Amino acid sequence: MNVQRLGRAFFADPATAAGTIIVAGFLTLALFGPLVAPYSPTAQNVDLIRQPPSPSHLFGTDRLGRDLFSRIVYGARDMLALAGGGTALAVIFGTLIGVSVAYLGGWLEELVFRLFDGLLAMPALLLALLLLGAVGPSRVSVLLVIVVVYTPIVARVARSVVLTLKPRGFIEAARMRDERLSYVLWRELLPLVAPTLAVEAALRFSYAIFLVASLGFLGVGVQPPNPDWGLMVLEARNEFALAPWSLYVPAAAIALLVIGVNLMAEGVRRAIGES
Repeated sequence: MNVQRLGRAFFADPATAAGTIIVAGFLTLALFGPLVAPYSPTAQNVDLIRQPPSPSHLFGTDRLGRDLFSRIVYGARDMLALAGGGTALAVIFGTLIGVSVAYLGGWLEELVFRLFDGLLAMPALLLALLLLGAVGPSRVSVLLVIVVVYTPIVARVARSVVLTLKPRGFIEAARMRDERLSYVLWRELLPLVAPTLAVEAALRFSYAIFLVASLGFLGVGVQPPNPDWGLMVLEARNEFALAPWSLYVPAAAIALLVIGVNLMAEGVRRAIGES
């Protein structure tokens, strides 16, 4: 796959470029949050309760006098770390399981994927709530939940590609040369599975953002006083009449990031298809 062709195909669409800029902007906020945020995200000030947006508080303040811009900036770090880290681990584990088990086949494949079917029979949010009810809410728990919820999906995608490749002649040739199992899996199969998994990873990332925000909104994700965007929406819903900006700001951040990731995912799909 030519890298230059891939790059040209990826940025040929203005929407994809816009999505990339959006995601890069949030990533910059996550990496350099302490340098960008003017205030502590947890600092309360009774004299600044429910202040509308102003030059000193770009997004206004909430019911406890906390600066919303600072909370959005620091919240980006948690959102990208949890959604991105969970998605990355799910893709790694799902790829390892999907490629190896699908190639080996037999009773092992049947057992593993029937177990995954059982997990996939439940909606992702319901499964996440059940898991968090068992282990308790925390950052680590949310990360593990994302891994458990999305690993079976990635594994099934990897399996579907491997099943189409197994009968191919180059796999038979590798077997006839008596190549090691690791060689067949990671040198022959993985490079052909990777493009499909790249698209799937981008899609899982956008779903993971929604999942993290949903768990925060339900009060079982990242706990206060941490600036979780979903938790910020939960705290602001009863304050809408008094401070509508405290609801609009985190909701807009969630929507904007999801839109950016989806535009990037479409760009990845198109770029891989054209390269």
